[in-house]
Amino acid sequence: MRRICVFCGSSTGADPVYAEQAAALGKLLAERGIGLVYGGASVGIMGVVADAALASGGEVIGVIPKHLMRVEIAHAGLTELHVTKDMHERKAKMAELADGFLALPGGAGTLEELAEVWTWAQLGLHSKPIGLVDVAGYYRPLREFADHMVTEGFLRPQHRDIIFVDPDPVVLLEAFARYEPPVVPKWTSQVS
Repeated sequence: MRRICVFCGSSTGADPVYAEQAAALGKLLAERGIGLVYGGASVGIMGVVADAALASGGEVIGVIPKHLMRVEIAHAGLTELHVTKDMHERKAKMAELADGFLALPGGAGTLEELAEVWTWAQLGLHSKPIGLVDVAGYYRPLREFADHMVTEGFLRPQHRDIIFVDPDPVVLLEAFARYEPPVVPKWTSQVS
């Protein structure tokens, strides 16, 4: 893996552990020679993960829409900063630049970015691994909801399992190295 896209919050959250784990992830990626692609901001855990990767000598590529440059405060010290016209272009550029996706805790924007790459994987539009860094159980309710979608017949187990979930990013990177996308087609008459 040359680069991993990290989706995460533009705030630091209520628990300091979120920022601590973001810093640890940024450092880990840099130490492994894996470039970071992220939303381009200097605030929140977005800024924390970027700063940690940069401090450890890593490549950090930000992608930020023009309208968010002041709100999210574009990071001035990145390896590269791509400014896009809108959110759609931002997500497409991030996906183009990355070989895999990780999500740290975040809000609606993080969830939306995650849902899009998950859907693209389910539809076979990319074959890149996806993981949730489950800091302090943050993503447990999402995993439970994905299980519920399977139980209710709206999601195949293989498509739920496209997303790796672990609190340890080292475990996620190891899973990424072994990842093989599912060959189960999305469009069939029965989900089960």
